[in-house]
Amino acid sequence: MEARSSFNWRMQTPTFEFTPKQREAMSLLASPAKHILLVGGSRSGKTFLFTRAVIARALKAPKSRHAILRFRFNHVKASIGLDTYPKVMQLCFPGLKAEFSRTDWYAVFPNGSEIWLGGLDDKERTEKILGSEFATLYLNECSQIPYASRNMAMTRLAQRVYEEIEGKPSRPLQLKCYLDENPPSKAHWSYKLFVEGRDAETRQLLPDREQYAWMQMNPVDNTANLPSDYIDSLKTLPARFRLRFLEGQFAEANPNALFSSEDIEKWRVLDGRLPDMQRLVVAVDPSGSGDEDNADNDEIGIVVAGLGTDGNGYLLEDLTVKAGPKTWGNIATTAYERHAADVVVGEVNYGGAMVKHVIQTARPRTPYKEVRASRGKVVRAEPISALVEQGKIRHVGNFSELEDELCAMTTFGYTGQGSPNRGDAYVWAFSELFPGIVRTQKEPALKKQEPRFNYGSTGWMGA
Repeated sequence: MEARSSFNWRMQTPTFEFTPKQREAMSLLASPAKHILLVGGSRSGKTFLFTRAVIARALKAPKSRHAILRFRFNHVKASIGLDTYPKVMQLCFPGLKAEFSRTDWYAVFPNGSEIWLGGLDDKERTEKILGSEFATLYLNECSQIPYASRNMAMTRLAQRVYEEIEGKPSRPLQLKCYLDENPPSKAHWSYKLFVEGRDAETRQLLPDREQYAWMQMNPVDNTANLPSDYIDSLKTLPARFRLRFLEGQFAEANPNALFSSEDIEKWRVLDGRLPDMQRLVVAVDPSGSGDEDNADNDEIGIVVAGLGTDGNGYLLEDLTVKAGPKTWGNIATTAYERHAADVVVGEVNYGGAMVKHVIQTARPRTPYKEVRASRGKVVRAEPISALVEQGKIRHVGNFSELEDELCAMTTFGYTGQGSPNRGDAYVWAFSELFPGIVRTQKEPALKKQEPRFNYGSTGWMGA
């Protein structure tokens, strides 16, 4: 029998009160289910409860191992290692002395148990962590984790250890997989597994359906632990964001969508850590509005994007505005100067040379490049959406209105309101930064001649 910890964790009393919804969730965590999902809006207490449960399990079973995993290593360091974990230790386990390494990012408790933090995007670290067996896996923000990565992690949920609680007989610690998320669309594997009770790939009913339990937790259930104006701030978000971060509802699946919220969220940059930019562009998608501002005019799409030295594209600013040429020309050229951009690109199909004239009037001698919509919006957007899915394009911060437009772009056209001017400018910007993805087009030749190539506004063009 393993030596028991000298720390009696059950005697610790939290210095705060759990909400009724949190107590309901704690009962679910203590249920016989092996796989437990908490799904709901932002700051509803999901991560806090699961982190507390993982620590408690580590204290119950000496020399046990537990892993808290996210898709990206930087995110688990920031959200768990530097935020939730120390808060839980302070509030729920005061006096417990545990060693925590910020080099290898794992905690060691007095009874020899360990909790490891890892990111599934870090191959070397993932292989190191998943080279061991664990008694608990906690997949934080699992909406960002691919199903194949989840399945790989599940193969390591196999450590056999025993609970050693003072005054109780020793017994095996049940293996547990905890998961939480702000709900993605119903096409996600988490919805299929927990709500539909089906395998996400085969669509067959799960043979052990009773092992999968889930419940919803929303920020309105956690108001006692939130700033007084937090719920009001969520109510002002666009509908798609309110559904996910306030109401905690799974969105209807759209198999024809070119862009998905999950892909955008998975690669979002929130810590401000960016590589140097080797190229920067300001892209303009005009609407043809006149000199006078008009509430009926379409917006002028204006975005700033860069290509990092790491080979990834970064959305830096959305400056879209509903205004006349004088105003939007100044906004675009000011952004050019502020970012020390290389060029301003703008569509010429709508307005002819108007965009170039506006840019040159606002700032003479600004480098300007014309782009022409020789293909439909869907064809232009498809390669860009593929780059987003692969993580080659990343959003630096939140761009709710632009992202709403992107998610409304489908293989059948744009399904949102009005025209996707922000989305179009986005596509122009990254088409300029990734010219190699633009479809090759051939110009008709009057006579047979040797092939020649030149770099055109939409990529390499042969004649």
